[in-house]
Amino acid sequence: MYAPERQQEILRLAREGGRVDVLSLAEEFQVTAETVRRDLKALDRAGLVRRVHGGAIPAGRLDFEPDLAERDAVAADEKQRIARAALAELPGGEGGTGSSGSVILDAGTTAARLAAEIPLEAELTVVTHGLPVAARLADHPGLTLHLVGGRIRHRTRAAVDDWALRAYREINADVLFLATNGFSPDGGLTTPDLAEAAVKRTLIAAARRVVLLADSAKYGQQHFARFGELSDVDLLITDTGLSPDDALAIERAGTEVVRA
Repeated sequence: MYAPERQQEILRLAREGGRVDVLSLAEEFQVTAETVRRDLKALDRAGLVRRVHGGAIPAGRLDFEPDLAERDAVAADEKQRIARAALAELPGGEGGTGSSGSVILDAGTTAARLAAEIPLEAELTVVTHGLPVAARLADHPGLTLHLVGGRIRHRTRAAVDDWALRAYREINADVLFLATNGFSPDGGLTTPDLAEAAVKRTLIAAARRVVLLADSAKYGQQHFARFGELSDVDLLITDTGLSPDDALAIERAGTEVVRA
């Protein structure tokens, strides 16, 4: 099969399935992963697909949103390093084992990994609308855990709509650990769903310090609902996949960057 024929078939699969991944395509077409990456790069340049970590989605699918299990499996090592680095940003120092403070944990796979890293002896007030986040913290004896209610989005296991918005408008937390589906200096902070975006916008207003947890694959991605600007973020914790030049550009705009 010639490259143009293979690329046409890749485009068809992407449009039918909503996304394609490099390893599956390499196996299907009996070519190397590097060959598939070149095909995806050519399709991306033609404006037919948008590259994402490990594969691609059809162009125009800015509302595409993988389910929770799929997102957790993407960039797992990077997310774990980000979560561990984020421990240092908890009130009271690494692990939150010093003086008590209050934090908001956004719904998201990296935030859930941070929740799993918080020591049992931590003494914090934690507020979250993410069911997986709350489940990982429910047995911590030193935490005062508040679970914000609302309509639960099955894809993200997060509470949204009026109940969630009202609850977050009533608090002032020390630190927010924020999640996003895409971020960039020009595109800002974006997510596919308007209800999720409304909650995230309210989270930003509910905390004195905003720490964004986002792996580098999300850099440059833009989704349907914009909920903030990078200037709303005090600290970005990402991985070394974000280039030093991109990190410097973000820092020049006023956001500190840690590459874990």
